[in-house]
Amino acid sequence: MAGNPIDPLQALSAALAVPADSKEQADLLATLRESLEVHPAPIPILCTTLIKTVSGAGDSLLKRWVLDLLHFAIARSSLSQEVRTQLSSQSVETLGSLLHDANARTVKVAIQCLTTVCPLLFRSLCANRTHRQQWDILCQCKSRILEFVALPTANNGVKLSAVKFMQRVILLQTRGVSDPRLQNKNDPGIATIPADHPFMSGAALEAEGMKLLENVITILYTNQNTDILTAVLNSWSNLVKQRPALVQLVVSSLASWTPVALASLSASSVKSVEKSIRILLIHLSRGPHGSAFGAQINEALSQQAARMERASAEEKARKAAVAATATEATKKRSLPIGPAADQPTDPKRLKVEVDNAAANSAAFLAAFDFTTLPMALITDLIVANLQAFTEPTLLNLVQAYRQSRGMPAVPQPQPPDSISVETGPTAEPNLPVKDEPLDPLQMDIDEEEMEYEPDRLNEALSGGVEVADEEEAPTDIPEVALSLDLSDFKLPSPKDLSGTDRYALMRGAVSRICDGAEELQGGSHAVSAGSGVLPNDMWMLLIIRMITRVAEPEAEIPQNEDEFKEKDDDKSIDFYTRQDKLRQTLCDYVMADFPSRLRLATTWMNEEWYNDRIRIGNDPNWRSNYDSWLNQIVSSYQTILESKTDGKPDNKDKAFAKFLLDLPSVPPDVLDLLRDLSVDPEKMHVGFTSLREFVLERPSFRAEALRVLLDLTTHPEPVTRRAAINTVRRWVPGAEPMDSMIRDFALQVLRRLQKRPSKDAKIIDTPADGSPEDENMEDGQLPSEDLIQTPYLLEDIELPAEKSHVLQHVELLFALSVKAPEFLDEMFAAYGQMDVSVQEAVQDLITALIKSLGSSNGKLLTLMRTCPPGSESLALRVLSIFTEHGRPSAQLVALVKGLISERDLDARFLIPIIAEMDKADIMRYLPRIVSILNGQQEPKNLVRSVFSSVVTTPPQTFGSVTSNLPRVRQSELLTPAELMVLLHEAEKEIGLKSAIEAIGICFSMTDVFRSEILAVVMQQIVDEPVLPVLFLRTVIQAVTTYKSLVAFVSTTLLSRLITKKIWQNPHLWEGFIRCAKVIAPASFGALLQLPKEQLRELVDKQPSLKSGLREYVTKKAGNKARVAGFLDIFGEDDNTHSSTPVDVAVTVAPT
Repeated sequence: MAGNPIDPLQALSAALAVPADSKEQADLLATLRESLEVHPAPIPILCTTLIKTVSGAGDSLLKRWVLDLLHFAIARSSLSQEVRTQLSSQSVETLGSLLHDANARTVKVAIQCLTTVCPLLFRSLCANRTHRQQWDILCQCKSRILEFVALPTANNGVKLSAVKFMQRVILLQTRGVSDPRLQNKNDPGIATIPADHPFMSGAALEAEGMKLLENVITILYTNQNTDILTAVLNSWSNLVKQRPALVQLVVSSLASWTPVALASLSASSVKSVEKSIRILLIHLSRGPHGSAFGAQINEALSQQAARMERASAEEKARKAAVAATATEATKKRSLPIGPAADQPTDPKRLKVEVDNAAANSAAFLAAFDFTTLPMALITDLIVANLQAFTEPTLLNLVQAYRQSRGMPAVPQPQPPDSISVETGPTAEPNLPVKDEPLDPLQMDIDEEEMEYEPDRLNEALSGGVEVADEEEAPTDIPEVALSLDLSDFKLPSPKDLSGTDRYALMRGAVSRICDGAEELQGGSHAVSAGSGVLPNDMWMLLIIRMITRVAEPEAEIPQNEDEFKEKDDDKSIDFYTRQDKLRQTLCDYVMADFPSRLRLATTWMNEEWYNDRIRIGNDPNWRSNYDSWLNQIVSSYQTILESKTDGKPDNKDKAFAKFLLDLPSVPPDVLDLLRDLSVDPEKMHVGFTSLREFVLERPSFRAEALRVLLDLTTHPEPVTRRAAINTVRRWVPGAEPMDSMIRDFALQVLRRLQKRPSKDAKIIDTPADGSPEDENMEDGQLPSEDLIQTPYLLEDIELPAEKSHVLQHVELLFALSVKAPEFLDEMFAAYGQMDVSVQEAVQDLITALIKSLGSSNGKLLTLMRTCPPGSESLALRVLSIFTEHGRPSAQLVALVKGLISERDLDARFLIPIIAEMDKADIMRYLPRIVSILNGQQEPKNLVRSVFSSVVTTPPQTFGSVTSNLPRVRQSELLTPAELMVLLHEAEKEIGLKSAIEAIGICFSMTDVFRSEILAVVMQQIVDEPVLPVLFLRTVIQAVTTYKSLVAFVSTTLLSRLITKKIWQNPHLWEGFIRCAKVIAPASFGALLQLPKEQLRELVDKQPSLKSGLREYVTKKAGNKARVAGFLDIFGEDDNTHSSTPVDVAVTVAPT
């Protein structure tokens, strides 16, 4: 076969000639396939021809053969990459349609083909920027195939192929080796996508690839199909090899996997998956990229080995239990009656019978459908089987099952105290302990404090050992020594110290605590990490509680009430003064190095807040220390910021934000301080960082902090406003509840730009529903009281609006629209209700947003197609932005053409795209563009640019015509003559004044509309059955501009008009007379061709022509009778006749 290839066309024709789906056809196609595998050169031609026939066709032998051949050609043949890429490009659309085929085998083969087509076209499209439609088809195929992965009803073969396709997509949409020397040129990926690619976004594709990888990991953990799990694991070896950056994720996923989701499968199926994971882990450990994770892989392998051993032991136990059950059932059978019952039983025969019985019983149970039994019977069977086990046995079985599935073991229930065995005769019965609720304010907030009470801690940890020791204490101590009555003992009062002595004592105690902490930290008595308390934590707690948790001053009881009150006030003042002095010392120490002493400050504030709660519960008049000293720290920090030499805080210093975040309570003035810091360019980092952390980490203060940030998005200063916008935009979309709050705020601020009722509007009577309505309020307007207000926005925007004021309202919305284009719907909806000055500002400000979204953005194209009434000018601005510096796409041209045909839009919509239309559409829509001429300079410039873009320059032109609009093919351009004729033929559609102005523009383009062009135009128009009204005016303008045309007009054009009986049309007749006067005496020869009646009318209207005509006739000296007749018409020169004014339609206007 290899030496003698068969003719593929002849063989295919022979196969098509026999009956379809017959064995003979199958043999012929198989023979052809064998030949093509050896000599694959004809495959592209065959596939290109046959692939179009399989789409939409029913299942047949030929269809399956063509798809298999295409799969071979793209995936496994020896064809070059260029040929396979071309074949993929030609077949991708058909393969996409086959994904919806009813036959599962067809869908599976189509997916397998697309698995190879995808990387081939991906590499091609990275370099080709014009095949947007092909990329869209490829994306649609990808979406359809990925749906099969999650579809529960999908065929297993289809689902398995879809999983393999998803793995290939992950390879395409993730980054490979960063070192260019190690990169594989045959491995396409997102790194090959140019940054400025028009329709392939590397960032978006990479995010999608990582999401798909997460889905694959989810499949590994949740799917019960062992074939799919094996396919996933087999593909990860190649994934790790080509994408080393994903090794850590793969290893972590494999190490954490347990067969929990496979609990309902057989032991052999679970073991198969376990072996696949084990093989992959061993392969990774031996590879170059897995060496860094050797310890993690080895630990995972050891855990898996133990898990597999437990599963194996459990399976053996289960089989033994089944065998034992079968044996017991065999024994319970009735013994046979007769002599055989007394005969000894053969052990070998008995063993065989038992084994057969067990096997038969297991097979019967496996095949039995329990769903056919009544529910009551099933319940009785379950209860009976549970009662067959003792409670310890049942618990052991449950524990073994949970361990085999990797589930945590349930703790064994301990026997109750009432059945505990007493160890001696002197043991006392356990006394019941009364559970009473504890007041949380009476408990300490620090778990570490248990360390400082060793008696309580040891008693709690020993579980009552100390009590037992006390009971076993020697009893030979005299009773007198033990009978110490301490009920009346009273601790003597401490020595009264002066204020200076007290302060010195406290400072000494603090110094000793600090020194002891340093010794513990650096010496041999260091506290181990297992104790839970670090030396620094210990001395911080001691110092802070020495300052915060103090005794109240003890009031003495004097003789009279006044003296008591006076002394009590003095002692309270002295008490608070001493405490404030100590707190000030601590505050100064903290603020001397705030970032390093942040923990001390945080612990101090939490202790103050907690102490205040306890004190206020006992004494409502207690003076709160938390708020005052928090304000002291905040103000001190602000002073430190202002005293910095450069005036700027360190951007990497987040100490203050962390301090505020760890506060138990945040007073409102702290948020005001953060607002002030945020508007200061030198300190805004501190403010925005703190507010952001409040939003993320403190749900109770989230609304207040986020509202401050949202208010700052409307700040008049651009730096502050953009910093706030950059802070909040990260939470849109998806980060709830911030997302909804930000969206609502942005839309409410946008509505402030809509028209509102005037302040002096009167409220009419309240309607039946109870809501007052404003009689001056238009549709879409909002009442003033429903509008949001921030400290930085004007209460009412002044009209005409300034662009900076409008920017305060819309910049947040524009920034959010980049990530959430649905905001553009709200912008277009509100645009129609805005003032004209606001609309003009929005058109200018939206430029950057539209450029960033690009002309291929689906949301923008949809909005242009369905823009709400009143927003047409915004849609026109979007169109203008798309076409300012480039050619509009075919999709955009088709969209605008559809809009023009469906809606009565401004002709300016056509200007940006007119140059991309074919000639028929240009001639169809050009009159509509010309109709915008109104005598002003701006429309005239627009029309002139359109003429320059749609008219081809005549050949042999040495000048050059520049235009900002792109050129189309020369065959699709209008010739100058065609444009001029079109302006005359469409003069009624355009309007006479606009047509005159357009013709004047043409005459001003002297390098295009030369004399020979105008001669062609006049000759073409004069041959029309109906002459345009403006024709003679154009002729007069032509002979006035180009004197060389006088001979053509006088000898040819006027004679042709006389034969057409021009005098029957009054307007054209007036133009004829005017033209004859302009080119006289060259027109005299043609005028003598007029009938005498019309010639007499002409000279009566233009008496100045009489003398010239009379002289011309006399000099010509032809037929005397004819000359006499003309002289009778012309007569003597009569100056008494006044010239008749010519109609305005033939007056030459200046160009």
